[in-house]
Amino acid sequence: MHKIVFLYSELAGYFLSCINELTKRNDVEVYIVRWPVNKEAPFNFKFSSHVKVYNSKDYNDVELIQLIEEINPNVIYCSGWIDKAYLKVCKLYRNKIPVIVGFDNQWQGKIKQHIASLISFKKIHPYFNYCWVPGKPQYEYALRLGFKSKQILTGFYSADYHLFHSFYEKHLQSKTQNFPKRFIYIGRYYNFKGIEEMWQAFINLDKRLNIDWELWCLGTGDITPIQHPKIKHIGFVQPENIEEFVSKAGVFVLPSRFEPWGVVVHEFAAAGFPLLCSKAVGANSAFLEDGINGYVFEINNAMSIEKMMEKMILKTPEELIAMGNKSAGKAATITPEKWVESLMSVLSKN
Repeated sequence: MHKIVFLYSELAGYFLSCINELTKRNDVEVYIVRWPVNKEAPFNFKFSSHVKVYNSKDYNDVELIQLIEEINPNVIYCSGWIDKAYLKVCKLYRNKIPVIVGFDNQWQGKIKQHIASLISFKKIHPYFNYCWVPGKPQYEYALRLGFKSKQILTGFYSADYHLFHSFYEKHLQSKTQNFPKRFIYIGRYYNFKGIEEMWQAFINLDKRLNIDWELWCLGTGDITPIQHPKIKHIGFVQPENIEEFVSKAGVFVLPSRFEPWGVVVHEFAAAGFPLLCSKAVGANSAFLEDGINGYVFEINNAMSIEKMMEKMILKTPEELIAMGNKSAGKAATITPEKWVESLMSVLSKN
């Protein structure tokens, strides 16, 4: 029996879809140590009976080490290197079993990143012997941090692919008959998400062309929602209620100024949406081919967003459906099944 421990920070629903896939194996036991639920993303998590969950705040450093020793894991995954208690556990096991660190930082050549690559032998490698990253933008950073290719796993962030792809299959016919003229944004209402530029772009476009499209925004945060008759603010929506909005929207928008990956792009690609994303979105590398299944716009630039929104509304429903079909095809490159294969591959390497 393989015992796998996840030392996790902020859980998300898409991660649990991968865990659920992992628990389908008869040779695996799963243990999760997690941080408290984020109040801006208050997901109601439902764990499989095959998963044992612990709250990190219930353990001091010594007690956490004792807990892991009692579990006696075969693999440890740790999300990042900022939790000092987690690092103490990793250091104890690094020379015994595969200890994997996950991160989504893109290599951007910043001074801070160059420094990190120079001191990684001290700050990272004493704790981990593998890393697991979402995709190409993070793979380069992993190499610069001193991980060899055989130590790097990719595809860590997977959407609940089968759920969102089922939305695509279920609603494709109705969208083909009557394409919904609605842009949809799902994310937090924070400055780095670029939502104010998105709102301004949509308002400018409507003022200029009096469009018969709407913009639906799902999320919460510290930015006050702008008021406009064609912009609808829905608030935070639990995953089990998301289909209602997916079925009634047509084009997905993510205007982030900073977005290392963006699993929501994978979700809406799987759901068969044309995509509009800023250049900052890391998931573009896997799911958005500019001009084929969507468009990429400039960061922090309402005019650029407006231009790409206009391109979308000028397309025929048939063209938009074709773009969505291409998105659905790209989404299949990362799935929970492939996630499990990547994780289990480290056992065969040791």
